[in-house]
Amino acid sequence: MMAFQCHPDRHQESEESHKKMKEINEAYNILSDPIKRREYDLPRGYGRRLTKFRKGSKVKISVNCSSQYRGYTGFVDKEPVKDTFRFWYMVRIESKGLTTVRRFAEEELEEPGD
Repeated sequence: MMAFQCHPDRHQESEESHKKMKEINEAYNILSDPIKRREYDLPRGYGRRLTKFRKGSKVKISVNCSSQYRGYTGFVDKEPVKDTFRFWYMVRIESKGLTTVRRFAEEELEEPGD
């Protein structure tokens, strides 16, 4: 509704409506992207402050993750570490007889669909 009211096509000469429309677009870009939303919410005290997974939890690497291990299942190797924006997990993955430990952000992991 605000985008419709402030759209520059409706107020071509109004510099204020152009400025407001730019703010609306920036807000939409942050709120519509889950990672950007989390980066916005956490420093302000919004959102979840508890870890999603604990040491020993079985996790699946999200198919949206850019890692070569996307779709693989592994186990959280250590308790997660929190930085300003997210929790980081060390995940132990076994593949082709080899074990690898990699770091993943919480949004790159999901519950396995067993």
